[in-house]
Amino acid sequence: MTQIEPIRLAELTTLQTGAAPERMVDATTEDELVAALQDVWADGDDWFVLGGGSNLFAGDLAFDGTVIRIRTSGIEELPSPHEGRIRLRVQAGHDWDALVAYAVERGYAGIEAMSGIPGTVGAAPVQNVGAYGQEIQETLVEVELIDEHAHEAVTVPAAELGLGFRTSVLKDHYGSAPQRRAVILSVTLDLAVTGDAGRIVRGEQLRRALALTSDQPVPLAWLRERILDTRASKGMLFDPADPDTHGAGSFFQNAIVPESVARALPPECPRWPVSPDLDTVTVIPLDAYQGYVPAPAPRSTDVKVSAAWLIEHSGIRKGFKLPRSRAGVSTKHALALTNRGGATAGEIAELARFIQNRVHAEFGLLLQPEPVLVDVEL
Repeated sequence: MTQIEPIRLAELTTLQTGAAPERMVDATTEDELVAALQDVWADGDDWFVLGGGSNLFAGDLAFDGTVIRIRTSGIEELPSPHEGRIRLRVQAGHDWDALVAYAVERGYAGIEAMSGIPGTVGAAPVQNVGAYGQEIQETLVEVELIDEHAHEAVTVPAAELGLGFRTSVLKDHYGSAPQRRAVILSVTLDLAVTGDAGRIVRGEQLRRALALTSDQPVPLAWLRERILDTRASKGMLFDPADPDTHGAGSFFQNAIVPESVARALPPECPRWPVSPDLDTVTVIPLDAYQGYVPAPAPRSTDVKVSAAWLIEHSGIRKGFKLPRSRAGVSTKHALALTNRGGATAGEIAELARFIQNRVHAEFGLLLQPEPVLVDVEL
């Protein structure tokens, strides 16, 4: 590991806010990353790790602690116990989209719809990244991580990460601490080997985004190209020359609400059911079997509601800015808050609060921020 001259976080994050921290360390190997973390824990410093900087909203004052930049990389191909599949063990600092490109080029399917998502591989399970109905939890096998103040790393199965909609036990949600404070060192995915045959697209959101009308397999490379084009049209691919991309992606999460709450919203508000597990196995002991299987008990289904629709229909148009502010809503996507050039964290936070208040006043829902906030209050 190497202690370096601290760099302004505004230069290392896509939202382009934040001063230089008190200390900064680069870790280029897994061993260096573990050593850097253990040194910080031994000293009792405040700390956080920084990957691609695409999901971080840093405050204007200097962070009084140590920032550890995860700069590890590498992909290892491993056999899968499942026929027709392969496993990839990927270092936490590896660029996520570079991993997707690697998989698509080799005909490995399962993460192609997540093309163009910025950031690093280690951050992906933390918030269970996803796009167009595909999420990392569908292919994630396990992660190698080290818990705060632990002496060595452990391997944790995906089932123990509490993966949900843009969340896990590792995520630092605004207003609360993570259930498990740990740092991911590597990620293992299990992908289908499709080769040049491509794949049949099943997900409704992805089919709609690609305007697919048949069930014929489509090449992974074609699918990736279409996804990248779609993200670019929404300003979701970072471009130094385009202020619409100087943000943290979707600043607010789509709201997950009970069916009863969703029914109270205007019928034209886009929504998608958060489906229950339809493959749940019911086990009935033989001595209790009465000759029939009871019908499953009815249960309510949560619904995912479009935050972008809520924002626009609360009166916040694309390109909206508060007077004299250098922060604004993207001109391409209502969910993205952007730095239009020299905006402070205070200006972006002011805009976020204004949007939250407008949506709450109009629809009774309080939108939650998606990025990790460091020394910022909404």
